[in-house]
Amino acid sequence: MNVKIGICSTAHLHADSYAACLRESDAEFVGVTEHDDRADDAQAKAAEYGVDFYEPDELLERVDGVVVCSTNAAHRDWVEHAADAGVDILCEKPLAPSIEDAEQMVETCREADVHLGVAMPLRFNQPVRNAKTALEDDALGELRFLSGTNRGQMPGGWFADPEQAGGGAVTDHSVHLVDAVRWMTGEEVAEVYAETGTRFHDIAVEDVNVLSMELTDGTEFVLDGSWSKPDEWDNWGDATLRLVGTEGVVSIDCFGQTIKQTRDTDDDPGIRSVFWGSNPDEGLVEDFVRAVEADRPPLKTGADALEDVAVVEAAYESAEQSAPVSVERPTPKGRVVSDGSGTEE
Repeated sequence: MNVKIGICSTAHLHADSYAACLRESDAEFVGVTEHDDRADDAQAKAAEYGVDFYEPDELLERVDGVVVCSTNAAHRDWVEHAADAGVDILCEKPLAPSIEDAEQMVETCREADVHLGVAMPLRFNQPVRNAKTALEDDALGELRFLSGTNRGQMPGGWFADPEQAGGGAVTDHSVHLVDAVRWMTGEEVAEVYAETGTRFHDIAVEDVNVLSMELTDGTEFVLDGSWSKPDEWDNWGDATLRLVGTEGVVSIDCFGQTIKQTRDTDDDPGIRSVFWGSNPDEGLVEDFVRAVEADRPPLKTGADALEDVAVVEAAYESAEQSAPVSVERPTPKGRVVSDGSGTEE
């Protein structure tokens, strides 16, 4: 099967990386589409990627799967449009700005019998996979504590617009390591206490967040997911995790495989970090292509991503109340209380 893949919207910064991965894969990268208000930018991106630009319906007629790289607020529209066309979907994270939208997207794809995946590339990061293996081999003993960071530069543009993004650094960054921890441990986030604020930039959303969480087995998990790196930083940011068990400790630096480059010529002098490790986006895109080919769900499904959106909602509620908040267990057809009773609200 010659799998044909397109990109719906290039609003997200990750579209460039996914396009590069598609060009290197054995899938046919068909083209790019976008709504009229962003069509000029998407047409320029299509030319940069060396593919054609199509109107939405025309692209969806030509492909087997699409990667949605729109603003967060537009995810539901693109996913439902693709589902109506019978096309499998890999959607940028978070799945949606609200749990209600996310649940409806999952249900729409289920009814249309199409597969919905969510872009969580850390599942394909080798240090994360090594740590998961260590946990599965019981090398750490009983897990007691986790601490992580996903600190980066403020991306600007629509990411700082609450109407388009749904939130700031909590929405953008916390989901990556929350998903990684859930995937590695098999546990869910039961409770979250969040401190958020706007400290580094003059924007309408939070750029600082620290989440203190408790997993369903009682393990504590602390995460700093702030946009706290200055524009002059030598790279975009970090993704780290430390796992402390009764028999050992594992420290993960997901993008620590770098060398420092210093230059005083050209138009961009200074120091920067050059990453030389394996690219997790390649694994993410390859898994999606293989999923479309085999008519199977991607590794990270939309139904699983409901949990991440629920944690984000709980974090914002906690920050507003200045109190810990229990994370409600969502399901594609409704929300379920988190006390284990299985009773629908």
